[in-house]
Amino acid sequence: MGKETLILLLLLVSGLLCGSIIGEILSPWVPFLTKSKVITWSPSADLEILKYDLNFQVKLNLASVGGLALAFWIHRRMK
Repeated sequence: MGKETLILLLLLVSGLLCGSIIGEILSPWVPFLTKSKVITWSPSADLEILKYDLNFQVKLNLASVGGLALAFWIHRRMK
């Protein structure tokens, strides 16, 4: 994985986190920012010698999507 891809992933994750935190802070005044949709993915397998069960969950709301878009815009401006 290249340095550029790693920077993009870090920016996108930080944008999601910052957007979500800002949405929680502003929720008393702008309540529609906290309405969220949960996306889950749970791959699992039971082989005779190996068994695994992973759970991934992403909770998206309007503020976190805004933070994601802002992070992508910042990445594009860095080039």
